[in-house]
Amino acid sequence: MNLLYALDLIGTFVFAISGLRLAAKKEMDLFGASVIACVTAVGGGTVRDLLIGATPVAWITNVHYGVAIILAVPVTIIFRKYIVELKRTIFIFDSIGIALFTISGMEKAFSYGLSPSMAISMGVVSAVIGGVIRDILCNEIPLIFRKEIYATACLIGALFFFVLSKMGLNTDLNYILTTSLIFSIRVIAIKYNLSIPKIR
Repeated sequence: MNLLYALDLIGTFVFAISGLRLAAKKEMDLFGASVIACVTAVGGGTVRDLLIGATPVAWITNVHYGVAIILAVPVTIIFRKYIVELKRTIFIFDSIGIALFTISGMEKAFSYGLSPSMAISMGVVSAVIGGVIRDILCNEIPLIFRKEIYATACLIGALFFFVLSKMGLNTDLNYILTTSLIFSIRVIAIKYNLSIPKIR
């Protein structure tokens, strides 16, 4: 298993937990929460694959994505006490997820011969669309449409990843640095209340 594939599966897992936590906050039953976990975890990748013509989409042809989502359910339930006690739990798992999916989305787009600008766009799509679907289904205003630095963090990370790739940096190290950058941007933005100006 290469690092990119591992990151993609980890991203699927943590996004599923993010969906489960928001569903729990909305007091959904187990079935409803599982549906939210699924759409959060694979929504972005599904839209990306459909846009670039990578069909059947990844989670249909690879059982490991389904396993990652299924495992997230008992893990979230069993360790609920510890997960709930984490400060800004949904934020933490969501930030990890968007970082990992930005990279995997870009790499898949490049493998299908897309230009750098389209690959960067597909990285952002992979990262944010699952969360958008999750929030809409949970009757929340999607994070991407609020003042929080969200999609912007993915865009900066995607550009960073592309530049380091062109500089010839070791691929695995690039994955780690880009993931750290996107996560750090989100953490710093929340800590210091940084945001994109609202339209007036």
